[in-house]
Amino acid sequence: MLGGNAGVGFGEMAANAMLDRRREMATAEQLVLELIVPEQRENALLDLSKKRESFQELAPMLWYSCGTIAALLQEIVSIYPMLSPPTLTAGASNRVCNALALLQCVASHPETRTLFLNAHIPLYLYPFLNTVSKSRPFEYLRLTSLGVIGALVKVDDTDVINFLLSTEIIPLCLRTMEMGSELSKTVATFIVQKILLDDVGLAYICATAERFFAVSAVLGNMVQALAETPSSRLLKHIIRCYLRLSDNPRACEALKTCLPEYLRDNTFSNCLREDAGTRRWLTQLLINVGVAPLHPQRVPGGIPGAPLSAMEQLLTG
Repeated sequence: MLGGNAGVGFGEMAANAMLDRRREMATAEQLVLELIVPEQRENALLDLSKKRESFQELAPMLWYSCGTIAALLQEIVSIYPMLSPPTLTAGASNRVCNALALLQCVASHPETRTLFLNAHIPLYLYPFLNTVSKSRPFEYLRLTSLGVIGALVKVDDTDVINFLLSTEIIPLCLRTMEMGSELSKTVATFIVQKILLDDVGLAYICATAERFFAVSAVLGNMVQALAETPSSRLLKHIIRCYLRLSDNPRACEALKTCLPEYLRDNTFSNCLREDAGTRRWLTQLLINVGVAPLHPQRVPGGIPGAPLSAMEQLLTG
């Protein structure tokens, strides 16, 4: 008797779960349909961006539904006139960032990633990365745009790297690494790091002295700034970039003279106290470059850092 009741209970649970799934899909489908209706688009963008994590097949739904991607691109293009002179409002920024969040969903999904690249959709985001205003609406716009590119590079795929290198993504990331907020700088550095970790990307950046020194100069300036205002998360990606550059013989030779002294003394001892992995990267970097630490110091290990926010989770991988 107990076994029979338990079976019925599990059956009901499965049926309820399936019903909930169908309701979610129906909700998602309705919201996607509303995206192509101008009067309903703003609310649909907001609702979908909030619920996108729970709609697992949202990316194919967005891509294959009639007129949806065009509607998202229309949202992006509509704010171009607000970029220069800078007149972007918080409301307009929030709205287009909701559209960008949906594009990030498409960029992340294995079924739609290549289609997303073949349509050259990342190019629509580049004007946002080329802005210089540090106001909150512009910073939010930059960060969300970087999130889309970050979603592309997080999955190791040489086709993605080849596409990005055919565009001006490197100088755009370097610009953000120089003038963005800490989180924007971190995501931009992560993108450069992932490009460098690909053999094609490393060869591209080290192919000319101009490219190498453009990257190393920005990394050096960031290290100098971090000496005054440390950020372990940002420093981690900077050191990983330097370490990867040291894998190229010509770049490694150049780093012997341009590697910041702050990476050789105890400046970042406390910053790296809880990050044994990054300390190992730094030690390996100094070995590769053939320079000794100015003031060697043993730094004890520690517990992992605090949990990452949704955007920062992009950087783990």
